[in-house]
Amino acid sequence: MTRLYFNLLYIDPGTGSMLFSILIGAAATLYFLARALIIKAKVAFSGGRAAVNAGVSYPYIIYSEGKQYWNVFKPVLDEFEKREETLLYLTSQGDDPVFTGEYHFIKSEFIGDGNKAFARLNFLSAEVVLMTTPGLDVYQLKRAKTVKHYVHVLHAPSDATMYRMFGIDYFDSILLTGDYQARDIRILEQLRNLPEKQLITVGCTYLDVYAEKIKQLPGEVEHPFTVLVSPSWGASGLLARYGTKLLDPLVNTGWRIIIRPHPQSKKSEAQMLESLTEKYKNTANVLWDYERENIYSLAKADIMISDFSGIIFDYIFLFDKPVMYVKQGIDLRPYDADDLGDNAGEELWQFKTLREIGIELKEEDFGAIGTIITRASDSAELKEALHKAKETAWQYQGEAGKRIVDFMISLTEKNA
Repeated sequence: MTRLYFNLLYIDPGTGSMLFSILIGAAATLYFLARALIIKAKVAFSGGRAAVNAGVSYPYIIYSEGKQYWNVFKPVLDEFEKREETLLYLTSQGDDPVFTGEYHFIKSEFIGDGNKAFARLNFLSAEVVLMTTPGLDVYQLKRAKTVKHYVHVLHAPSDATMYRMFGIDYFDSILLTGDYQARDIRILEQLRNLPEKQLITVGCTYLDVYAEKIKQLPGEVEHPFTVLVSPSWGASGLLARYGTKLLDPLVNTGWRIIIRPHPQSKKSEAQMLESLTEKYKNTANVLWDYERENIYSLAKADIMISDFSGIIFDYIFLFDKPVMYVKQGIDLRPYDADDLGDNAGEELWQFKTLREIGIELKEEDFGAIGTIITRASDSAELKEALHKAKETAWQYQGEAGKRIVDFMISLTEKNA
């Protein structure tokens, strides 16, 4: 009887998510209706002199999912602080670096994660909200009626359409790392009958941060030849698709092998990672990297092996070293890029560019991977292609923080 009782009460995760969205939507409706009545009452009693922006508690709000995005937002916070402009920084991580920063104009708040965070975010009140989080108005993350403008900042110099479906459709503005990203966004807007967003090229904040940090990195006293395996996540990711088939011949070379899974893998592919970790736990030349910043592994690597991950561009733009990639025929159906046409997998900028600046590693060549890596070279042609890609995808180097703040402030000046 008890088991039957609990079975009747069980709600599967998908249904639970839907119910949560319904509850949040209902709560938001009641909340904003009550606010509207209060504001109308204030206007009535003040003879119509109530502030137009009543209820806007902060002109600027930034939301961060956690400290993995600290280098994306730090240049923006520093610029707001420099200009003595007040900003509220919301984070889903209790030990976010913002809490140890010496800021006077940046107010910070830990809001939890998951549904708790969405409950806070769906009731924001601000002129401008900036975030890297995709999916606005798609799932639990809803537009707050007292937010005037939502801005999404791209946090990789790769294609903007490689988000999960509808990831950036409902933002008011998108901040780009390079002009090239605008084309495909405009195509999707036309295909989906969406209003045009403001598309502003600002550069890449975290690459600006890393470029400065590299100057301070100490070299290794004894440097063993190092291969960095750093894939994306999901069924098409390198580790999920090939696993030991790729790693075994790499390990057998005797070189230092650093494996850096995508941060999302720990959440979505934990079982796969646990299996691989167990297999190589006693292998002296295998290191696992789960550090928040990738720069330390990038600096140690002599060559990188990846798939379609944006970390490829971090590596080649910052260190000018060779990359090998495994072409997987990625399944684009979960991504926005799938709506760009049947040849999107070949025509996306990051895939075309990778063919020009990278060295393709085929599955049938895994057994001879040591020989292939030894022969890999950064030829003059590769260097020229790399320089062109860097200029295209990472514009306004060193200026991203300033340009983002310029844009955010310009939005409030328009609304004044």
